[in-house]
Formats: sequence, C-alpha cells, structure tokens
Amino acid sequence: MADLTGYFTRIEYTGPTDPTTDTLAALVTAHGEHIPFENLDPLMGIPVADLSVDALVDKMVRRRRGGYCYEHNGLLGYVLADLGFEVERLTGRVVWRNQVWLDGPPPAETHQVLAVRPPGDSERYLVDVGFGGQTLTSPIRLVADEIQQTRHEPYRLRRYGNGPADGYVLEASIRDEWRALYTFTDQPRLQIDLQLGSWYVSTYPESTFVVGLSASLITAAARWNLRGRNLTVHHRDGPTEKTRLDNAAQVLDVLMNRFGIDVGGIGDVHARITEVLDS
Repeated sequence: MADLTGYFTRIEYTGPTDPTTDTLAALVTAHGEHIPFENLDPLMGIPVADLSVDALVDKMVRRRRGGYCYEHNGLLGYVLADLGFEVERLTGRVVWRNQVWLDGPPPAETHQVLAVRPPGDSERYLVDVGFGGQTLTSPIRLVADEIQQTRHEPYRLRRYGNGPADGYVLEASIRDEWRALYTFTDQPRLQIDLQLGSWYVSTYPESTFVVGLSASLITAAARWNLRGRNLTVHHRDGPTEKTRLDNAAQVLDVLMNRFGIDVGGIGDVHARITEVLDS
C-alpha cells in the first residue's frame, strides 16, 4: 500500500478521500501543482526501472523529487487503488511535436496513462499527471469525439486505427488548433511491460530523457516548462513568457526554488546541466 498520509502531506491535500469523481479531480489538481515532472535520474545516468510503490513513494514523497510518466502515473495509480478506485494502467505512443505521424512508422509505446473508474460509476476517466508541459490538468471521460474542458485547455479523444490495435488519440486545443499528443489502446498492461518501457526511455542513448533536461509544473494560472536553459511560462489567460537562463547555476536555482526539486544525492547535477544547457 502507498503511504497515503505522506502522499497527502506532499501534495498539501486535505480534502475528501472517498472514491468519487470530485475526489479524483481534486487529487489530480493537487498532484500536478506539487510534484514536478522532471528527468534528472535518466539525465544523470540513473535507470528508472523500479516502479514499485515503495520506490515511488521514497523518491517522490520522502525525497521530494519529481519524475516522468511511469513514476507520476505509477504513484497516483497506487494511491487511487488504495482509496477504492478501479485503476487500469495503459500505454501509448507519443506523437506530440510530430504532426506527420500518421504518414510514418509509429513511435515506440513508451508513455503510461491511467483509466480510472469510481466504484458504482458506469464511466471510466483518462487520468494522466505525467505528460510534462502539456499534461492533462483534469480527468476526462474516456469517450470519443467530445470536447472536454480541463482546468486549462480543452481536450478531446478521437478513435484511431483500423484493426486489432484500435485505440484513441488524445488532442489538445492549443492556440485554437487541435494538436495530437499521443495514441493509446484500451488494453491494460502488466507491470513487467511498464518496467521495460521505463528502463528503455531512461537508458536508451538517444532518448530525450537521457540527452536533455526537462522539467514542468502546473499552477492554477500557468504552465511552467523548462528545457535546458530555456524557461517558458504559459499563462492560462494571458501571454507566454520566455526566459533564456545564463548558466547552469541559474537553471539549478529554478529547479530547486521554483520547481521545488531536491537535487541532492544524485551526483554533480551542476556539471551535467552545463553539458546539456542547449539540448
């Protein structure tokens, strides 16, 4: 079981814990605002292969780190199951920033999401707190062709595929244009498959998580995204601000003091960030 008391303290959550849609939405909000997306372990040469509840609680709750999709959705999945939700772990293929994906070979299936059903509810909800800069900020109903408003942008699911691998593609409305984020199927995955995917993206030499620094955090008013030395703040009801940080020391300051990440105990982070400032 997850350390629910520790988790609630980590995300500063004091609301209800009965397994309802309101609780689900509130937990997604609190999780996204307090546990950052970050890839410091792969960047520092530390494989992310242990997705057990103990490992994720130790890293993201006790050591006040963040993580990527397998870790974020892994931890929240354990919490939701302990609270009485029905949780299925699904995987998808990221097509974000690759808008010609329909005409080429599919990318690897390396993203994890959750399908969640409150007890007694006839509907399931797509929950994803681990997609970095464009992650869902609210659960959405797992139904196709319906525009659903989140705390930030509208999203929608469309049916995708013409065979046994049929599934969905998740799209977000960004600057009035629908952009595909990832495809996924409705087939629950075994833990060993998730471990393999996480190990791969955290060790493959050309993985974006190995060659460059990424961090993201959501607030009620904005999305904070860091890539290398470039910090971008997308205000929900306003402009986008872009800042080019001068050096690794400034990047570290943002990671620790804006994103709230404890970078201790994982090696010479300053030196590694210096190497990937412009990645």
